[in-house]
Amino acid sequence: MIKEYIGNLVFNHNDFTALPLATGEYENCTFISCEFSNADITEISFIDCRFDNCNLSMAKLNNTALRGTGFKGCKMLGLNFWKCNQFGLTVSFDNCNLSHSSFYRTKFKKTSFKNVNLQEVDFTECDLSGSLFENCDLTHAIFERSIIEKADFRTATNYSINPETNRIKKAKFSMSGIAGLLDKHDIEIE
Repeated sequence: MIKEYIGNLVFNHNDFTALPLATGEYENCTFISCEFSNADITEISFIDCRFDNCNLSMAKLNNTALRGTGFKGCKMLGLNFWKCNQFGLTVSFDNCNLSHSSFYRTKFKKTSFKNVNLQEVDFTECDLSGSLFENCDLTHAIFERSIIEKADFRTATNYSINPETNRIKKAKFSMSGIAGLLDKHDIEIE
């Protein structure tokens, strides 16, 4: 199958659930208010692309490449990022809802999560070294055998991270968030 190359295009209000996005490589493209919910974007490469106010909930990401790709104001519920092509995987999220998504065993080093809803997200065995969690809600997010060294959680809320089962060296936390590191001990902090 020959893959298409699409560069420097703007897609505005496209419904890719009705008419699927062509398999290929998209470079420097912008997707504005597009509908991808439950869409199959398998084997598609997004390089230096931007998604603004799109709905990607439950999209199929089998071997999807995300390199230098930014998401802003997007609804991204239930995505399986672990199915993405891991080579060169680099993304950023701003004002997105990623609840119920899975980052199982992925490498998301130095990823920027700003004002992101990360409720019930699975970060099991994920490498989040140097990542920023600015004003993120991590209610019931799972951190198990995760690498969060040098990650910044100072303005994140509602996290529960066990320092004994995660690598947290040089990670940054606020004083008000310390309770999230002691949850396993079932103690009260006042």
